Amino acid sequence: MSLVKLFSGSATQYLAEKIAKAHGNPLEEVKLQRFSDGEIAPYYVESIRGHEVYLIQSTFSPTDNLMELLLMIDAAKRASAKTVSVIIPYFGYARQDRKDKPRVAIGAKLVANLLSAAGADRVVTSELHADQIQGFFDIPVVHLQTSGIFVEYLKGLQLDNYIFAAPDVGSVKRARRFAKYFNVEMVICDKHRSKANEIASMQVIGEVKGKHVVLVDDLIDTAGTMCRAAEALIEKGASSVRAICTHPVLSGPAYERIEDSVLQELVVTDTIPLQNSSGKIKVLSVADLFAEAIRRIDDNESVNSLFI
Repeated sequence: MSLVKLFSGSATQYLAEKIAKAHGNPLEEVKLQRFSDGEIAPYYVESIRGHEVYLIQSTFSPTDNLMELLLMIDAAKRASAKTVSVIIPYFGYARQDRKDKPRVAIGAKLVANLLSAAGADRVVTSELHADQIQGFFDIPVVHLQTSGIFVEYLKGLQLDNYIFAAPDVGSVKRARRFAKYFNVEMVICDKHRSKANEIASMQVIGEVKGKHVVLVDDLIDTAGTMCRAAEALIEKGASSVRAICTHPVLSGPAYERIEDSVLQELVVTDTIPLQNSSGKIKVLSVADLFAEAIRRIDDNESVNSLFI
């Protein structure tokens, strides 16, 4: 087995430490020099020549996190690392995966190009906003699902008479995955937006009366969609509504909306650190999932059994 070295970017140190502990390898040291104008210059303290290097960094806001990751990749390649695998628990810009109107960028493709150009040999990420983003890369992509983490949590709740719901049409596939696993029904909340981050109307497709509803999504930004969906489900007679979501972007009025919503709880993972505390938000860790993926990649084993 090749010698594995794990490194963390500055934004994801909190998660990288847990991944390293679960993997059984310590985090190695990478220094980050900052010039007075804000320019960043990472460098590795010890030799990484011939090593299997894993760089752990989510690309959430600010955009410096992405630039830092690109520079870390470049530095590792120039230091003669055998391979450079990039662990991106939250892949930013994934929502920009197509031209939904004229004269817009496809940010997900651009970021894929940048990672490849910097010298990444492999990308390991979780719950991409759209599965087809894997095709934007010309290098291997390990796309992990966090479903197993939430399945264990939901089993522990021992809910009776429950059902899964998609807060919008884009989340149908994720909600169906859970419904199929638990052999229960699912419903869809169909939303219409008047403009970005603002919902004009929402309709519930399916029967939820007397059910405990679990909303499923990949990320929550301003929480407008999720909270409005929960309200619509309660109006249709649902006994309770909780939500599960991998990436807690939670920007703008998100925390206030969640606190004031009818949601019983919101269960998220630690791909993005929470900026505020909330009694309604419970955090599950993806550390064991990524640590096991790293181990299997290094041992040339299949990661298929990590999926539900």
